[in-house]
Amino acid sequence: MEYKDIATPSRTKEILKQYGFALKKSLGQNFLTEPNILRNIVAAAELSEATNVIEVGPGIGALTEHLARSAKQVLAFEIDGRLIEVLADTLSPYDNVTIVNEDVLKADLVTVAKETFQEDLPLKVVANLPYYITTPIMMHLLKSELPINEMIVMMQKEVADRISAKPSTKAYGSLSIAVQYYMEASVAFIVPKTAFVPQPNVDSAIIKLTKRATPAVEVTNEVNFFKLTKGAFLQRRKTLWNNLLANYGKEEATKEWLTKALALAEIDPKRRGETLSLQEFADLSNALESLKQDEIR
Repeated sequence: MEYKDIATPSRTKEILKQYGFALKKSLGQNFLTEPNILRNIVAAAELSEATNVIEVGPGIGALTEHLARSAKQVLAFEIDGRLIEVLADTLSPYDNVTIVNEDVLKADLVTVAKETFQEDLPLKVVANLPYYITTPIMMHLLKSELPINEMIVMMQKEVADRISAKPSTKAYGSLSIAVQYYMEASVAFIVPKTAFVPQPNVDSAIIKLTKRATPAVEVTNEVNFFKLTKGAFLQRRKTLWNNLLANYGKEEATKEWLTKALALAEIDPKRRGETLSLQEFADLSNALESLKQDEIR
């Protein structure tokens, strides 16, 4: 059966008018009005009847309906209660969609997924993430116990560039490391700002993240590894040494500990954080841990 796509400028305006729906800037509501872009997102996600999907922020269901046509089941989290009635209407042709009116950051994801998905199939996240909270949502999903194989998500192009950035580039930073530790990242394609209602100020990008079988590098303490990588970029223009002092303290014993760890990891303290690879950060983190352990012993 053929259905009229939600994602056209006229149909989007018609739906918003029908429900007297006023967009909330605080929720980062920008609705896609280009069916071709949605088809390209689904193509990049490589969905099939043997795939379950989680979506965050379905809006009026523009992407959701395309997911429903390709995947086995779709579970969508929508924080805005005003949209539940709209979604019940726009997605009424699809019986494989479950909408949950909950903040994805507060939801018990594992329990909701177990209750929703009838079959234990490969799980993907496909979503147009709200710009104001892209990173927290993504990290929350990555660190959850959901067996996510891939994430195909839309976000501001600048954030996508940072996530997929390589060492010694302007965009490379702690976010690049945090995501690439868990996933392989690549930008699939760019989405112009003209494809949205209302039009945002910047272009977007679709980024594809594929879960690694094991983290990219081996670290003895994940929490301290991420503390180190965050600290190394406190002030980008400063040397690694200066950022480490700002992060860990300037006491003589601390300086000695940092000096020994840098020597053990064979890293020049005069380098900047952005020049270190994931492996070098892991080496330094592990060196800091081993020297701390020696002290404790």
